[in-house]
Amino acid sequence: MQRMQIPTPDGDQLDLEWMETSQRNPEFDGHHPPPVVILLHGLEGNANRYYIRRLAEMLLQDGFDVAALHFRSCSGRMNQARRFYHSGETEDLSTLIRWILNQTPGLDRPILLAGFSLGASVILNFLAKSNPASPEVKAVQAFAAISAPFDLKAGSETMNRGFAKIYQLRFLRSLEKKLLEKRARYTDLPEFRGNTLYEFDDQVTAPLHGFESAEDYYHQCSSGKFIDRIHTPGLILHSKEDPICPFETVPVRELADMPHLKTVFPQKGGHVGFWSMPAGWQEELVSQYLKRFAGLHTSIGPQANTNPTARNGNPINPKQTLNHART
Repeated sequence: MQRMQIPTPDGDQLDLEWMETSQRNPEFDGHHPPPVVILLHGLEGNANRYYIRRLAEMLLQDGFDVAALHFRSCSGRMNQARRFYHSGETEDLSTLIRWILNQTPGLDRPILLAGFSLGASVILNFLAKSNPASPEVKAVQAFAAISAPFDLKAGSETMNRGFAKIYQLRFLRSLEKKLLEKRARYTDLPEFRGNTLYEFDDQVTAPLHGFESAEDYYHQCSSGKFIDRIHTPGLILHSKEDPICPFETVPVRELADMPHLKTVFPQKGGHVGFWSMPAGWQEELVSQYLKRFAGLHTSIGPQANTNPTARNGNPINPKQTLNHART
C-alpha cells in the first residue's frame, strides 16, 4: 500500500491509498493494466477503516488494483482548502478518475466504484449528475453502493432517535474538532452552536459548500430523488434494519424498474457491517458483482470461487444472492 497525494483544481490535495494486485489476469497483462476499484468511506471515516480494508483485500486477491480515497480532512492531516467534503461532493471523485486514466494514457482501463454510506451517496450523485459523455463517467463500468443515505433529511432526523444518538455524538465530536482546527487558518469560517448533525449541516456544511441551508443541501444531494438518472450498472446493498439510513427511504419502486441495477436487501445487518451475515459475505458479494463488468474470471484469487466458505465455516453464495435477493 502506498500513500499518494493528488493535486486538485482548487489548489488542494487528495490523499489516496494505492494498492496493486499480485494476481495478474492474462487479459490485463503486458500493456493492459488490471482494472481498478475506487473505494469511498463513510462520514468521518477514512481509507483505513475495517470495512475498506476488508473489501480491498478481497479485491486485490481477485485481480483488481485498488484506490482507497480519503475524503478531505480524513487522512490524518487537515486539507489546505477552506472546504471539507459532503454527501453530494463529486468533483474529487472526478479528479481521482482523471488521475487514474492519465496513468495509462491511450489504454481502456476499466474503473469500478464502491462506496459505503456517505461514500455511496457521492457515487450516486456523481453518476446521476455528471455528463454521461464525459471521460470520467464513461470510464466507470459498474458500481456498488452499500448502505447509501437516499434521503439525507430523513437520515439526519434518525440520528436524533434511539441508539443512533451515539453515532451522532461521535460524528459531531470529530467534526467540531476539525472545524476548530480549520478556523485557526480561516478565521471567517462559520462557528457551530448546536447539538445535532442537522444543525451542523445548517450552520457549517451548507454555507461552506454553496448551499443556502441544510434543507437546500439535503434537497440537492439526496440521491433518491434522481436515482432514475443513473444508467451505469450497479449493486445496491441495504439492510432492512439499517439504524442510520432507514430502509423506508430506499426508492424500492424506482429501483425495481431499473434492470441494470441489482438490489440486495438482507433482513438484518445494521449499517455497513452486515454483522448477521457470514464473515466475508459483503466483500465476496461486491467483488463477484464488479468482476462481471471488468473482464475478470471468477477463478482468480483464493476466495473467488462460486461457492466459497467463510471463516466461520458457513457457505457464501453471492451468485445466488444476486439472483434471488432482489425485492
